[in-house]
Amino acid sequence: MSTGLRSGQVAEAAGVNIQTLRYYERRGLLAEPERSNGGHRMYGEEAVTALRVIKAAQRLGFTLDEVAELLETGRHRHGRPVRGLQERAAAKLAEVDAKIADLTTIRTALAAAVEAGCDDLTVCAGSPCCPIPFTDLAEENRHAGPCC
Repeated sequence: MSTGLRSGQVAEAAGVNIQTLRYYERRGLLAEPERSNGGHRMYGEEAVTALRVIKAAQRLGFTLDEVAELLETGRHRHGRPVRGLQERAAAKLAEVDAKIADLTTIRTALAAAVEAGCDDLTVCAGSPCCPIPFTDLAEENRHAGPCC
């Protein structure tokens, strides 16, 4: 192969470092490139696209194992739509919604703790009006206001 991109060029074009490029090769996310007569790795433009897809999938919350599964499914689709992507995207969306719900709960508790003036976790945890859910206090026993 006389034309192609060297490792540094691919990494720069895709916005990753060379160690990431090599790691993805070892994980099987990227095909092992051909070598030049001088022994340099030589990649095609598709390697840049693959790296961008991997990084985009990670930003969407997919793990590298999940990305590997998606890429493997895509390699075997032979021009047909990949159902696995729809199912996995729907599952990932459900995970994201659950995380948002958890973060909303955390935010509400922290805002209540700030509003209540909580300054000592040990003292606050022992107070029946503590807004942080340390115990299974009934919701009606919790109220905002300086009590801690």
